[in-house]
Amino acid sequence: QVQLVESGGGLVQAGGSLRLSCAASGRTFSSYVMGWFRQAPGKEREFVASIRWSGGSSYYADSVKGRFTISRDNAKNTVYLQMNSLKPEDTAVYYCAARPPSDPSWGSWGQGTQVTVSS
Repeated sequence: QVQLVESGGGLVQAGGSLRLSCAASGRTFSSYVMGWFRQAPGKEREFVASIRWSGGSSYYADSVKGRFTISRDNAKNTVYLQMNSLKPEDTAVYYCAARPPSDPSWGSWGQGTQVTVSS
């Protein structure tokens, strides 16, 4: 079983930056795909970004392209989400997730971290 723990959320003004971290433990992640999702109040959870643990291929939702960057530190088993030029509509609970590359289902989730962007 994979354990994921997010940190780094908080309150920031529009135009500001935050960096979220996701520490992974419990399995070998050399081939896992890691992702970030978010859920705003009254809305469904949505994909934000993903990255392969090895190889570095990354993907982003159109709404965050050019502003957010996903990265990983294999030595620390940690995935990051650098969020710049934040907007009030980025306000949500952000979740880290993991899945094997051959499985389309995100089977492991963190507890979430709140990001609030004030206007």
